[in-house]
Amino acid sequence: MSAATRPSNDPFVHQWMPFTANRQFLEQPRLIARAEGVYYYTTRGEKLLDGSSGLYCIPLGHGRREIREAVTKQMEELDYAPPFQYGVPAAFKLAAEVAELTPPGLNRIMFSGSGSEAVESALKVALQYHRARGEGQRTRFIGRERGYHGVNFGGWSVGGMVNNRKAFGVGLPGVSHLRHTLIKENLFEMGEGTHGADLADDLERFVNLHGADTIAACIVEPIAGSTGILVPPKGYLKRLREICTKHGILLIFDEVITGFGRTGQAFAAQTFDVTPDIMTMAKALTNGSIPMAAIAVREDIQQTILDSAPPNTVEFYHGYTYSAHPVACAAGLATLKIYREEDTFGQARALAPTFLEQIASFKGMPDVIDTRGHGLLGAVELAPKGKPGERGFKILCRGFEEGLVLRAAGDSIVLAPPYVATPDQLGQMIEIMRKLIAES
Repeated sequence: MSAATRPSNDPFVHQWMPFTANRQFLEQPRLIARAEGVYYYTTRGEKLLDGSSGLYCIPLGHGRREIREAVTKQMEELDYAPPFQYGVPAAFKLAAEVAELTPPGLNRIMFSGSGSEAVESALKVALQYHRARGEGQRTRFIGRERGYHGVNFGGWSVGGMVNNRKAFGVGLPGVSHLRHTLIKENLFEMGEGTHGADLADDLERFVNLHGADTIAACIVEPIAGSTGILVPPKGYLKRLREICTKHGILLIFDEVITGFGRTGQAFAAQTFDVTPDIMTMAKALTNGSIPMAAIAVREDIQQTILDSAPPNTVEFYHGYTYSAHPVACAAGLATLKIYREEDTFGQARALAPTFLEQIASFKGMPDVIDTRGHGLLGAVELAPKGKPGERGFKILCRGFEEGLVLRAAGDSIVLAPPYVATPDQLGQMIEIMRKLIAES
């Protein structure tokens, strides 16, 4: 039954679901009623393994009592305060704790409500920083093909997902894109590929074409997540860093997916030993319990912007109603406390070798054209059947029926388990995934 023919009192009529095949969903709803640990439960009480950590945001598993109690306590004390010209103690404490995890020098933290908002904030910081330095002509951004940086105009403009461009047009002017790093020479190579570091030299080509003094920033995900887990080749990120430093271009890492332990370190910047100038984060900042995001900015970048404004005036005309929301800050503080006390990032490092070995084991199955992964991010890419993406979508739907929540990026099947998953639970996820692929 389509939305148009459903009765007006049907509860499925009114919500317009994001990034969802709404018409198909109405025919075959996939409803999740509750969650605990690494499991979801449907409205019928059926048990589902959470193979995608929610949406890459629940590394600790679901229903952590400590986070729930911290949120409840904060709600009893202070539910909301305006973030413009007023502050709350928890926000300053959380900023200090985040700054302990970020690479050295990236110790100025600005909060927002989502990864999309964090990217928007980062891009605006880059523009205002160059203007404050007297280089206001630096307005160009360099993104990357197959990159995903959220759905705000700035984010999808620097992103490289073709469907966004088909849907919404050209986006912001003055944006160019590096080639993506998924190349045939690195197929079936887990971790960083051996070939392709020279793809970073695309940035030099844009410098030569547009002039370095017109480019504000280059933004990339250390590991591109939303288009199928594209791991950078060895030396690629270091080369980007060198080129940006040489030409005065800010390097922005979008760590919304990779942040808070997904690669075994607090951030992928530390895993790959490359420090950007600005870094975005979200998702696992609160273990997905309350929407929250942040950017970490180099101290001197913030100071340059502050010093450029007259005294007693707003230095940076940007922010959101829910920036540093006190309840979100409480959730963030409770989450970081668990990360410290339970060595959660160490758990991720310990589980990663087994996980990647199991992802690699799909090589040789019929129609598997690549396996790739890093840390606790893995993907198995399949040859299309029918239209591109059709096979992956069918597997996602069948996964719900077989007891596994996973992600499909086109025809790449993505697994990103919670860090607290046991080897047995991980093995169950892999076996269900193997069955789904074999039957697809």
